[in-house]
Amino acid sequence: MVRVLKTMVVFVAAAVLCAAGVVPVSAESTTLSYANFPPASTFPCVQMERWKGEVEKRTGGALKINTFPGGTLLGAKDMLDGVVAGQADIGCFAMSYHPGRFPVLEAIDLPLGWPNATVASMSLLDLHEKYQPESLKKVKVLTMFTCPPTNIMSIRPVRTLGDLKGMQIRAAGTGVKVFELLGASPIGMPQSDVPDALHKKVIQGMASSLEVMKDFKYAEYCRYITMTNIQVVTFAVVMNRDRWDSLPVDVQKVLSDLSREQAEWTGRYVDDHVNEAVTWSKETYNVEVIEFGPKDKAEINKRMGPLVDEYVQRAGSKIPAGAIIEDIIAFKNTYTEKYR
Repeated sequence: MVRVLKTMVVFVAAAVLCAAGVVPVSAESTTLSYANFPPASTFPCVQMERWKGEVEKRTGGALKINTFPGGTLLGAKDMLDGVVAGQADIGCFAMSYHPGRFPVLEAIDLPLGWPNATVASMSLLDLHEKYQPESLKKVKVLTMFTCPPTNIMSIRPVRTLGDLKGMQIRAAGTGVKVFELLGASPIGMPQSDVPDALHKKVIQGMASSLEVMKDFKYAEYCRYITMTNIQVVTFAVVMNRDRWDSLPVDVQKVLSDLSREQAEWTGRYVDDHVNEAVTWSKETYNVEVIEFGPKDKAEINKRMGPLVDEYVQRAGSKIPAGAIIEDIIAFKNTYTEKYR
């Protein structure tokens, strides 16, 4: 009779957990390490903490996550290889920091006029799901997302492309080439050097996603924002393949089911954060937001064309680069209608 009662209690508890959206798993808890490289307050780490909370809740605490922001476990450029080697169970890294290593997915980084991070993030996830690129076969992809698109923050107004000519703008990665094509004089420097460079007018502005206007108080120096929405930076959250294979099937399902939801949540979160930062900048420092006219917008698209053509020519011998661009544009159009 005691054994029957215990069985009934277990059955009822499992039913309650399922009704609450929690997957019943083994009573033995598993703890995984999750490494990230930006500071804890930035959006890639905010999404990490949100993901941790959802995983622990949906597995009923059977899977626990220890998070390591700020490069405390693995650095930005060591992240993927560190996860493959088992130095961390899970890692978040920027694919944009590894030019040429991810030929399929780096196409999202091209200056394709992304309207926001949500559209770009969902397009990135769709691209990965369709092509399942060899470059990430050694790990399990848990989710993907992008930063918001790049715009210009400047000390003096940039109302036309002519105003940008010769302007010393801080840019990073592929953004250096983009702003060379737009006529600026881009300068590469770490984010930590930007406030002093703006204060001393070593640079006249910077190209980045706009949440930094509030997060790093760049609005104190840059009283003008010029909307370009040119390009994004791509991120992937990946798990060591052996660790993934060791998890129970029901736990794997929890993580897989969370992938698309997490990408959308992250995009929406950081897009809302950008809107908040722009509003704060207007209210606190009277920052002006400038839109290029139709002629300049058309000229920007024309000047960005060679970068897309160069990608197709360079990558086309290894992957169907032309079809990838077509797919990305189709994804972008679909999600723009949904998330604009």
